Amino acid sequence: MADRGGDLSVLPKEVRDQLAELDLELSEGDITQKGYEKKKAKLLASSIPHLPNVDLSLPDVQLSPGHSADPSPSPEAPGPSTSSASRHHRAHRSGGTRDDRYRSDIHTEAVQAALAKHKEEKMALPMPTKRRSAFVQSPIETCTPPDTSSASEDDGSLRRKAALTAVLAQSLQSPDYWINRSVQSSSTSSSASSTLSHGEPKPQPLPQPQPAASLLADLLAHTRIENSVPPDVTSSTPQERGSRVDLPPAVRGMSRGQSRSSMIETADGTLTQAKMFMKVCWCYQCVPVNSRVSTKIQQLLNTLKRPKRPPLSEFFLDDSEEIVEVPQPDPNTPKPEGRQIIPVKGEPLGVVSNWPPALQAALARWGATQAKSPALTALDITGKPLYTLTYGKLWSRSLKLAYTLLNKLGTKTEPVLQPGDRVALVYPNSDPGMFWVAFYGCLLAEVIPVPIEVPLSRQDAGSQQIGFLLGSCGVSLALTSEVCLKGLPKTPNGEIIQFKGWPRMKWVVTDTKYLTKPSKDWQPHIPTANTDTAYIEYKASKEGTVMGVAVSKISMLTHCQALTQACNYCEGETLVNVLDCKKDMGMWHGVLTSVMNRIHTITVPYAVMKACPMSWVQRVHIHKARVALVKCRDLHWAMMAHKDQRDSSLSSIRMLIVADGANPWSVSSCDAFLNVFQSHGLKPEVICPCATSPEALTVAIRRPGARGAPLPARAILSMGGLSHGVIRVNTEDKNSALTVQDVGHIMPGALMCIVKPDGPPQLCKTDEIGEIVINSRAGGTMYYGLPGVTKNTFEVIPVNQAGAPIGEIPFSRTGLLGFVGPGSLVFVVGKIEGLLMVSGRRHNADDLVATALAVEPVKTVYRGRIAVFSVTVFYDERIVIVAEQRPDASEEDSFQWMSRVLQAIDSIHQVGLYCLALVPANTLPKTPLGGIHICETKQNFLEGNLHPCNILLCPHTCVTNMPKPRQKQPVDVGPASMLVGNLVAGKRIAQATGRELGVVEDQDLIRKHQFLSEALQWRAQTDPDHVLYVLLNAKGVAVCTATCAQLHKRAEKITATLMERGGLNTGDNVVLLYPPGIDLIAAFYGCLYAGVIPVTVRPPHPQNLAATLPTVRMIIDVSKAACILTTQPLMRILRSREAAASVNIKTWPTIIDTDDLPRKRPPQIYKPPTAEMLAYLDFSVSTTGMLTGVKMSHAAISTLCRSIKLQCELYSSRQIAICLDPYCGLGFVLWCLSSVYSGHQSILIPPLELESSLPLWLSTLSQYKIRDTFCSYSVMELCTKGLGTQTEMLKARGLNLSCVRSCVVIAEERPRLVLTQSFSKLFKDLGLSARAVSTAFGSRVNLAICLQGTAGPDPSTVYVDMKSLRHDRVRLVERGAPQSLPLMESGTILPGVRVIIINPETRGPLGDSHLGEIWVNSPHSASGYYTIYGEESLQADHFNTKLSFGEPHTLWARTGYLGFIKRTELLDASGDRHDALFVVGSLDETLELRGLRYHPIDIETSVSRAHRCIAESAVFTWTNLLVVVAELSGSEQEALDLVPLVTNVVLEEHHLIVGVVVIVDPGVIPINSRGEKQRMHLRDSFLADQLDPIYVAYNM
Repeated sequence: MADRGGDLSVLPKEVRDQLAELDLELSEGDITQKGYEKKKAKLLASSIPHLPNVDLSLPDVQLSPGHSADPSPSPEAPGPSTSSASRHHRAHRSGGTRDDRYRSDIHTEAVQAALAKHKEEKMALPMPTKRRSAFVQSPIETCTPPDTSSASEDDGSLRRKAALTAVLAQSLQSPDYWINRSVQSSSTSSSASSTLSHGEPKPQPLPQPQPAASLLADLLAHTRIENSVPPDVTSSTPQERGSRVDLPPAVRGMSRGQSRSSMIETADGTLTQAKMFMKVCWCYQCVPVNSRVSTKIQQLLNTLKRPKRPPLSEFFLDDSEEIVEVPQPDPNTPKPEGRQIIPVKGEPLGVVSNWPPALQAALARWGATQAKSPALTALDITGKPLYTLTYGKLWSRSLKLAYTLLNKLGTKTEPVLQPGDRVALVYPNSDPGMFWVAFYGCLLAEVIPVPIEVPLSRQDAGSQQIGFLLGSCGVSLALTSEVCLKGLPKTPNGEIIQFKGWPRMKWVVTDTKYLTKPSKDWQPHIPTANTDTAYIEYKASKEGTVMGVAVSKISMLTHCQALTQACNYCEGETLVNVLDCKKDMGMWHGVLTSVMNRIHTITVPYAVMKACPMSWVQRVHIHKARVALVKCRDLHWAMMAHKDQRDSSLSSIRMLIVADGANPWSVSSCDAFLNVFQSHGLKPEVICPCATSPEALTVAIRRPGARGAPLPARAILSMGGLSHGVIRVNTEDKNSALTVQDVGHIMPGALMCIVKPDGPPQLCKTDEIGEIVINSRAGGTMYYGLPGVTKNTFEVIPVNQAGAPIGEIPFSRTGLLGFVGPGSLVFVVGKIEGLLMVSGRRHNADDLVATALAVEPVKTVYRGRIAVFSVTVFYDERIVIVAEQRPDASEEDSFQWMSRVLQAIDSIHQVGLYCLALVPANTLPKTPLGGIHICETKQNFLEGNLHPCNILLCPHTCVTNMPKPRQKQPVDVGPASMLVGNLVAGKRIAQATGRELGVVEDQDLIRKHQFLSEALQWRAQTDPDHVLYVLLNAKGVAVCTATCAQLHKRAEKITATLMERGGLNTGDNVVLLYPPGIDLIAAFYGCLYAGVIPVTVRPPHPQNLAATLPTVRMIIDVSKAACILTTQPLMRILRSREAAASVNIKTWPTIIDTDDLPRKRPPQIYKPPTAEMLAYLDFSVSTTGMLTGVKMSHAAISTLCRSIKLQCELYSSRQIAICLDPYCGLGFVLWCLSSVYSGHQSILIPPLELESSLPLWLSTLSQYKIRDTFCSYSVMELCTKGLGTQTEMLKARGLNLSCVRSCVVIAEERPRLVLTQSFSKLFKDLGLSARAVSTAFGSRVNLAICLQGTAGPDPSTVYVDMKSLRHDRVRLVERGAPQSLPLMESGTILPGVRVIIINPETRGPLGDSHLGEIWVNSPHSASGYYTIYGEESLQADHFNTKLSFGEPHTLWARTGYLGFIKRTELLDASGDRHDALFVVGSLDETLELRGLRYHPIDIETSVSRAHRCIAESAVFTWTNLLVVVAELSGSEQEALDLVPLVTNVVLEEHHLIVGVVVIVDPGVIPINSRGEKQRMHLRDSFLADQLDPIYVAYNM
């Protein structure tokens, strides 16, 4: 340790030699890191006192051994915990907020000590960003440096902190310091030095005072360093956008194993940890930080550089079955070493002569002979006695009830109840008398009582499960009191409501006035106790189902006898019962055994305890009670309230039974209670913890000790050992110890074994933790009505190691985990239902709760309102903690507390938390007795109904079974070998060709008029009155039409104006700025006539100039337009003051409005010299945010129009409807060019009109009986969402779509199968053929590659494996296969087009059904990019590229899209087998994460399925983090529900960890006119902090 801060040369030579040897052992892996630290500490311990300036105060708080019942520290432990400061803190710690079960000063100190290690990196975690309006909490300042103080700290660590602060204050005067502080805990080369960015000067070493440096080094030396590789957050390939990260040469050359050593050799010798710590803090700004968001993401990245606690095991190679393997077992895992356990026998059950033959017989006896003797005293809400029921009254009332039940409910011939029927008992805890009478009345009537809680509302948490219990027990009658009946929820006409999940019930009131006195000759039948069921007690399982444990008459009697013997009950004693008398200990002692022994029971209901926590102590004092029956909660409450009561004496108690003494955390409550009440006469030996289970009833109970006898010892166990299921006495790390008290010996007459909790019931070894199983006559007999589950629980036969049964006797499982200690004492360490199995290790929910509640300050959450459970995500269980937040807790406090809980659980339990959520006060589902309903809480969490107000997800820390990132192998196989390999394998090369363009019938037109401008003139002469275009408005009225002649004349006018006013030269670019309509078409042909190059641009949106005008300006600037043609309203907008706010309006080119032009004809019409001349420029913004303009020649547009004409069979007599934006791509070609070439009539529907009149497009198709229509995805989505529910109404209006033969969606993306299918299904009722809907595919280099025409076969659909797709492979699977993705063919390849699939890296052709880049060869490809800088290399690469092997002379254009070709069984028009082209996605858009290729749309599809409130989602990456943006369509309180669900679904389906989840309002994700998401715009807005998100969660 000294070598990090002090000078090594001061050490003696032999110590230095031994240290060097130790370092060598570590670097060669012969010793673990822990062993290394331990040996090193031992070596240095002897020599350190002689070293100058080394402070060895450890940041660990020492623990006092927990053996003594008196919790004051023992004199042998002088550590810092006995210092005056810490004693002082403890004395003044406020008591009112501590919880019942988990109170433990010892544990609190362990947690403080564990947190002290993390102290310096407290705020390394980025706080989530929350919109202020989202949750009305107290306001927070987002940038307040955190408070580092804590309630119980020793002087040493406070002193040390002050010194450290001083050092840091000298060296780091940066306000960002606390934000970026992060990885001090991992003193590793990779996390510290790799953050040094390439271009920055390295900071000079800082001059520091020696003591401070050694102190800092000392602090770092004590932080835990694991021998594991820091996680690769997401990707193995560095993103180009991030700044480059370089390692110093010394680090770069290191192997993985070496890089973890605790010192780093650099060129100038050794770099001490302290300097390195400064460097870490210094150079975290390697990413340019320009906003709050990027700062937070930087923080997040910094937290992720910390190594994970469990090392990433080396599994998963790139193989087709990508299933995550089980991590290899750690050789250092502790294993049980003891011998096999021998069953433990309880003392024999004695036979007492006057024990009754049945429990009813005992009641009959006391009712007759001791009628005046008190049986039960009930208290009112203030804690005063309300009434006392004597044994005489109890007997006579029970008799009346039994008579009434059997004789007065039905008729004599048809009684409602028969002996053996089940009856529900619904009584509140505050009325035990009525319950006693009902219970004994049922026993006397020989019907089976089923006590349940009073249902409070129809939707009560768990009421459905109670319904399941009543159903499985066949209950149809409920007994209750009049008062209780009045309080039950009623329907408006006064009947009791039907509770959720309950069978139909008949309610019977059992108040005395409604009972009938039995006739003289009637006597109840009291048989000797037999195996018939006496009563049914309910029990909730871990999954939330409620089952009924049946207890037979003989079991009930034997259990009472065993309790009498174990507790030594005497006739006439007084017992105070604070527990629920309807089940468990409260019933077994307070209702059954008490009656058998004529005990006077005083019940203290829960409501009284809440009002007056000391009431039970007062009752013991007043009645000189001998026995008290309590829970830890009651001890704790009494202890808190005892200051008000000085005169209570507990000296009469001979037995204080602690019902939940089996909870490992009960020991501190018992100690603390004894500490306070010993002065009130409480004797230490009377505290008797016990262990119980609904199935086996009482398992074990501590018998009261003799006065002054030594108390039983405690077990101090290692939590690490417990997590592996073995018992190890904790010696090393005091922080992770669990102190457990025994629960005494097992019950008289019982036999006990410990078996393995999972798998066959094999006997455990003596040092192994297992499930306690019991064989006893005094246990439950079955789960009533559930024979299958019964067998697994009540009929277990333990087996030995060889698997052979140890005997014939069946045992019952108790659900308790424990072991047998010395002297056959039973120790319980937890329950099966609280067991969380994470990565093969067991953790107990109660232990985690205790650790969370020991984190100070707990002013953030309510104690006792905390739920811990596990959820299955990505092949393992993940731990979730949900707590209720106090209304006065600030965001800062909550986040602080949450991050400290993470650290504490990580340190003490060595397990990562997956999610920690805080919900508003009082919102967690409650059990009937006020506890938290864990199953319901878990259900809410998984369904997204929890509505947290704060949430923290840490998937990076706890998901350690991720597949290894894929390492891309260099391609050794050349393209020629690939081609030959495919041929040998019998695979054809993946290429497909459209049919021949051939010679068409109107050859004259083609031969004479190879230019579109000539075609228009020819049509104007030969067929002047033929209508080419009809433009509709929102009402479906034709507002404008254009015949061939009209269009020609309007074009001429524009040409004349251009020549007069424009001052243009041939070949100049002219921007056309028009709304969708016929003006745009006329202006286009006007430009062709004038010999200038038209550039169509979407006009700016008048209501959103700031966002839309800059794009217009950019296209005008990039295209170097000499002139703008537009309409008058748009011209006014361009020159308006609003426009001046976004762009410089003084530098517009000449603007000409074409609204009112004079009738002039141009002197001549321009004819281009060759067809290769440029016709127009097509500008478009791609989804990645790139603005690209492509050059279209006259030859290309003529060929393209001809190709479309052939494919769609377009003639002059045909009509088509177009609902598309006419500004770029195929939309522009169909809107402006196709009609002029083919002569068909185009009905134009501007998509914007659909916003005011949704049915416009569909009603047009119906009205004009259109056969062929073209639309965009956004139009289809608008109709699907807006008209989906109105199909009946449209049908009534006469809308009929049976005329539609083809409806083609124009797009440059993978076909959206879900949308097209739902459109087809929705409008099937209106006559739309299922075969009509298809898609087209085009790209920037070729505007139309595929278009489903009339001749080809229907588009086919295939299912591919998504896992293979990520590896750039296509694996076809069956429909419904897991991880399958449906892909639809993108339409038939157009005539004259050739498509080939190419490996983008080798540029060689691929085989059939292989994924590669789509290359196209076609006469209508664009001739190149229009760029100002003329990047010829890009041009050649995209437009005129050649295969590296195969056809060397053909020129291909690269589309930039990934896809594959598959030969189908279908035949095309020529009778050959049809080759289908499947587009998978754009190469530019793919995300490279963990060495795999992901398509955003796949992740977005999963995200949108995660929760009903996600309207839309988009994903992108930032510095290797995956960012998911989800639009919330519900209320803002549901925002945080989405965070875990989004993280889960992406992890499950894509094996990716989401780094940031951003929840935004609907409509925030930008979408272009084609309906494509603009993910890069979104990314820029997010990083510039312009999204105004509802919530941003940074997953750690």
